[in-house]
Amino acid sequence: MTQVKDADVAAGSTRRARWDAARWRWAAGAALLAAAVYAPFQLVPFHVFQLTMVLVYAVALLGLNLLVGHAGQISLGHGAFFAVGAYTAAILLHGPAVPYPVTLPVAAAVAFALGLAFGVPAVRLRGLYLALVTLAIAIFLVPLLKRFEHVTGGSMGLTLPKPQPPAWTGLAEDQWLYFLALAVAVASFALVAGLLRSRVGRALHALRDDEGAAEVMGVRLSAYKTLAFAWSAMLAGAAGCVYTWVIGFVSPDSFTVNLSITLLAGLVVGGLGAMAGPVLGALFVMFVPSIAQDLNEAAPGVIFGLLIIAVMYVAPTGLAGLAGRLIGKIPRKE
Repeated sequence: MTQVKDADVAAGSTRRARWDAARWRWAAGAALLAAAVYAPFQLVPFHVFQLTMVLVYAVALLGLNLLVGHAGQISLGHGAFFAVGAYTAAILLHGPAVPYPVTLPVAAAVAFALGLAFGVPAVRLRGLYLALVTLAIAIFLVPLLKRFEHVTGGSMGLTLPKPQPPAWTGLAEDQWLYFLALAVAVASFALVAGLLRSRVGRALHALRDDEGAAEVMGVRLSAYKTLAFAWSAMLAGAAGCVYTWVIGFVSPDSFTVNLSITLLAGLVVGGLGAMAGPVLGALFVMFVPSIAQDLNEAAPGVIFGLLIIAVMYVAPTGLAGLAGRLIGKIPRKE
């Protein structure tokens, strides 16, 4: 009887801990969303633009987190899928009169197809070999974009009009673009959260933790690896489309291999496998380079690298892991 009571107490404690964690997540998410809705009405246009770009990078990092943090695959070419989404939207808007909302699913679908195509050969690769293949994608994309000048605008790129807010909203252009980016970000995070709670999420985590054990349990490694690449690319393509809306200009030099490396660094700093990791990583990617530029105009890259090293020394599991440890130390009422 004593053992049964102890087991019941342990089970009750586990359920209570899970409920407390869920309450924390819901409360933090609601507070963050409320702050996000309130922010553009209190900030100057430049700061609203910065927050809009944070949302764009957060969606791109969400896709990269799905691939690296949850599926355990490596990618040094995520910026290429971001560029594909951006150029798909730009070409559609520059040519025929395509409505802005239509460009989002088309850009996401094109990036998904490209990710699926590269995911098939990537199934047989892992580790450094997979990293080199994805890096090659980012390297050859820029000269490819410059070569097809009649479609992509070549080195000069394409200039596009930005979406204008409907009159009934009463919003300024920067606020309208911000809320478009916020809507895409919220939908993307909700989609990924639902995916990770499903059977697919459990399969991805099994794949990440131990491929051999996952295969024994019936997980189809090739299918889930390929789909992880495709879903990751789809989110990057959606982020690239919103980037085109916000910036109103695309050029090959905006999507060099440095973008892919910066995105991966931002995700690692934000926290691999954590839902908050992409948001924290996006804040890092957006604001830290400007801080580095202000600290040393001659060598901002050096300052940026040193800041990455400092953050990883203080928080080896990323900023999300550091925040989780700090919250865990807060005393709670029994």
